[in-house]
Amino acid sequence: MLNFLRPALARVLNPVGQALARTPVTPNMVTVAGTAGLSACALSLFPIGETFPGALGCTVFVLTDMLDGTLARIKGTHSLWGQFLDSTMDRIADAAIFGGLTIWFIRAGDLTMAIVTLFCLACGFCVSYVKARAEGVGLRADVGLVERPERMLISLTSVGLSGLGVPYIMPVGLWALAAGSLFTLGQRMRAVRADANRKAADPATGARKAGV
Repeated sequence: MLNFLRPALARVLNPVGQALARTPVTPNMVTVAGTAGLSACALSLFPIGETFPGALGCTVFVLTDMLDGTLARIKGTHSLWGQFLDSTMDRIADAAIFGGLTIWFIRAGDLTMAIVTLFCLACGFCVSYVKARAEGVGLRADVGLVERPERMLISLTSVGLSGLGVPYIMPVGLWALAAGSLFTLGQRMRAVRADANRKAADPATGARKAGV
């Protein structure tokens, strides 16, 4: 959904990638360092209610999610291991952000928002898993209203603005994210089912009908 922003971000990150390409730094190093930095920000600042600096720090490190890809393109070092590592680090980063927020809500005695935040985390994991599992069995799930860039934008923006004193923005943002993530999960499962049925009905695929 936010893919239209990628060209603008690429123009910003490309000079940084060019500079890093002249060093021994690898894309995998950038991936791991970005996740470590984001996790440190989220788990040290969100649980004590420092939402604006926490969101700002996490946003800076989220940009490394594109920087590692830029560096890999410049160095010509794309690899299956790099893709796997990037996806795994994304899950760790998501857990740090929503885990840190959940701890804060629990400490503040707001169990409702703690549950909503955990739901956002679990549903986001399921959204990512459905696509990965579908692709693993040769099916397509490349649809979704709220994918990871949208999840990061909604969560970090609402958390950061809340830290600046904007009233109600964090609960509104997290409730919207929970609803959007659930809707996206349904979209992807429906897309996978449709693709499975289409391939089962097409003799050219050699697939056996499984009554999906």
